[in-house]
Amino acid sequence: MSITNVAWSPIAVVGAGALGCLFGGMLARAGAQVTLIGRAGHVTAIRRDGLRFDSGGQTTSIPVAASEDMAAIGGARLALFCVKSTDTDAAARAMAAHLGPDAVVVSLQNGVDNVERIRVHLRNRVLPGLVYVAAEMAGPGHVRHTGGGNLTIGDPDVLRRSNMADRRVLEEIADLFAGAGIKVTISEAVEVDLWTKLLMNCAYNAISALTGSQYGRMVSLPEIRAVMTDVVHEVIAVAAAKGVRLSDKLVDAAIRLADGMPVTISSTAQDLLRGRRTEIDHLNGYVVREGATLGIATPVNRTLNALVKLAEQKGK
Repeated sequence: MSITNVAWSPIAVVGAGALGCLFGGMLARAGAQVTLIGRAGHVTAIRRDGLRFDSGGQTTSIPVAASEDMAAIGGARLALFCVKSTDTDAAARAMAAHLGPDAVVVSLQNGVDNVERIRVHLRNRVLPGLVYVAAEMAGPGHVRHTGGGNLTIGDPDVLRRSNMADRRVLEEIADLFAGAGIKVTISEAVEVDLWTKLLMNCAYNAISALTGSQYGRMVSLPEIRAVMTDVVHEVIAVAAAKGVRLSDKLVDAAIRLADGMPVTISSTAQDLLRGRRTEIDHLNGYVVREGATLGIATPVNRTLNALVKLAEQKGK
């Protein structure tokens, strides 16, 4: 794979964790000019040895620029926003002083409210995106891809305005990712897609984290499938109250997700193992808060949210 349209270079990846390194590495490997912005340990290793990239049973080293300094985003035409949802506001504020006004930001984060939070701090065009992928940082500067990788982007404003110029921006960015071997879809209903991803995260992340279980093991137990089903029904009810209609077929789809990612453990589980704060407030916790505001009961999501927060305290 190689990128033929370089109009969107240079590219900055804000948040050089597993997802940022995976997509940033694939874009760099295909010929894009990429800078990864992340923590000191990763940056040092990448500068010294390149980005170590494990995928499909093969390990390669990808030369790519890396920095701890947000000022490195200056000059970027495209910024992939890959920080944890808990860090959205701080990262967006830090970007504001350095990002050029014509740059486009693509949020590739868990949760459904990150784009509006980023827009509080940046006047740039911000696009929502979502990814179904299994990846982890196996060590400093070392990303391991274990499954998935499909990317969806969209912009509800484009559909409302029927603006062809804005539509071309989406198509060009999609072509950029496709040139790097990333399967990408432009969604006509990205809000529904974001809520669908939230639903999947709420069904899997907390249970995987609390039990240390891989997805395949989770869905093999009828008792766990029953809990996951309750979680999904609560998310569907809250989404409907907010004007987002999700199909009841997502109950079965949520269980089937494990078929393609049977050995995956959730990002929430990985955070707990590393003693880090999780994104649970923006997953099950978000559903609980919105449900309370709208008068929708969410007892199963409330329980999972509370238990993960307790496990965070134990980790500290």
